[in-house]
Amino acid sequence: MQPIIYDVAVSLDGFISGASGDISKFAHNGRVVDDYFKRLGTYKTAIMGRKTYEFGYGFGLEPGRNPYPHMQTVVFSDTLKVPEPAEIQVCTRPTPDAVRDLARTADGPVYLCGGGDFAGWMLEQGLITRLILKRAPCVLGTGTPLFGACARPVSMSRIRTGTYENGYLLEEFEA
Repeated sequence: MQPIIYDVAVSLDGFISGASGDISKFAHNGRVVDDYFKRLGTYKTAIMGRKTYEFGYGFGLEPGRNPYPHMQTVVFSDTLKVPEPAEIQVCTRPTPDAVRDLARTADGPVYLCGGGDFAGWMLEQGLITRLILKRAPCVLGTGTPLFGACARPVSMSRIRTGTYENGYLLEEFEA
């Protein structure tokens, strides 16, 4: 079974975006971003919820297009409508078994792209194998929480920590 990796930038106060999806406080270049793109190249499947997929529309992503052309991309949603033929697969509300099956059949690591609510559900179901945080040196005050409204306590082991010259802290955890 391939690992499911939640690789995400997060503010000091635990938000993956600010109000109205604002990501302007997060780095858009530099070594922290270069390292992230290197990791993206190793992932073979991307999974996400509808809100995360539609977030890409604001950056020019067209409905049905794959934001990660080198990966199989699966969007879990009961309501997302995309034109046919689509470059992505849209699946209804996920079940733990469906996500495990996807990880079993993937050609390599599975990238949990987000968002907060979907990641919270994944955490509650025990489906996240590894967590990679790019902790930004900023406080957003409000926005999308790292794990949505997840109420289940979960312990992880820190396996790596690194720093970047721009004040970012890289933290890697295993379940």
